[in-house]
Amino acid sequence: MALINTQVKPFNASAFKAGEFVEVSEKDIAGKWSIFFFYPADFTFVCPTELGDVADHYAELQSRGVEVYSVSTDTHFTHKAWHDSSDTIGKIQYTMIGDPTGELCRNFDVMREGQGLADRGTFIVDPDGIIQAMEITAEGIGRDAEDLMRKVKAAQYVAAHPGEVCPAAWKEGEATLAPSLDLVGKI
Repeated sequence: MALINTQVKPFNASAFKAGEFVEVSEKDIAGKWSIFFFYPADFTFVCPTELGDVADHYAELQSRGVEVYSVSTDTHFTHKAWHDSSDTIGKIQYTMIGDPTGELCRNFDVMREGQGLADRGTFIVDPDGIIQAMEITAEGIGRDAEDLMRKVKAAQYVAAHPGEVCPAAWKEGEATLAPSLDLVGKI
């Protein structure tokens, strides 16, 4: 899983967004921050809580120039059916990618081979298509969109401020660090 600082591989997928079926490729992420939010399956238990949590933060992500792509091995048709039948999923405005062949899941190394399902994987991708952060959790461990927001803010800060890094639990507006020989052993 050496995906940090690697380029997103080319892909082409069908998706559901804003009441329409759309095609999505790596060209759509060029020039903007993106989140790829992989989850096992539609019509399940933990997945809608996570997707709904991200939906609640989507406007803030958009205001930061971040696009969200949720991905499962379900089809774009299944995403539409779930969107139409669930109040939680119905509030989603971001792109829901169908990956029935598992190409995208394999590109991000989250495919559960033999099961045809994705692991819970979150990837923050910079405007150059480079993976800057990733998180993989086990089946029963739901992710937190607040922490995802913190990571997005940190990734954007570091990208905009070369030579600075964000310490543990960093929040926007707090002090950062400037690694140097003088700082060694002082933290």
